[in-house]
Amino acid sequence: MTKVTMTVNGKTVSGEVKGNTLLTEFLREDLRLTGTHVGCDTSQCGACVVHVNGEAVKSCTMFAAEAEGAEVTTIEGMANEDGSLNVIQQAFQDYHGLQCGFCTPGMVMSAAALLKENPKPTEAEVRDYLEGNICRCTGYHNIVRAIMAASGQDVPAVAAE
Repeated sequence: MTKVTMTVNGKTVSGEVKGNTLLTEFLREDLRLTGTHVGCDTSQCGACVVHVNGEAVKSCTMFAAEAEGAEVTTIEGMANEDGSLNVIQQAFQDYHGLQCGFCTPGMVMSAAALLKENPKPTEAEVRDYLEGNICRCTGYHNIVRAIMAASGQDVPAVAAE
């Protein structure tokens, strides 16, 4: 067993982990931060995206011990200090960027990373950036609309029925 200490959502946490414990497992099972989802177990779906030292990471591809000393932000740490939804989360709600909600935490975390890197992305850039996130419900259009709204730009029109 290895002791790991990291800052998660602004709080210092520690735990004992096996060498092969994934960051996803540590967050969900040890810290009970279940907003980080496990979808595919192959790092293809993006449901497990968190930020490690400010970078978007698929937490199912990283051992917990690799996060030793790191700053980790999960979906639980994205809300405003008063507990209200942040601008990205609110846009997902306002623009119906979710249905079942399973992919939503990873999508929000990826969107936050994109907007940090590129505050005013084009619709094509948003779609390209989300390539590593899978949603089986929405068809992505409303997710893209939500991210464009969160960036303060014009929102693409809803496709005709």
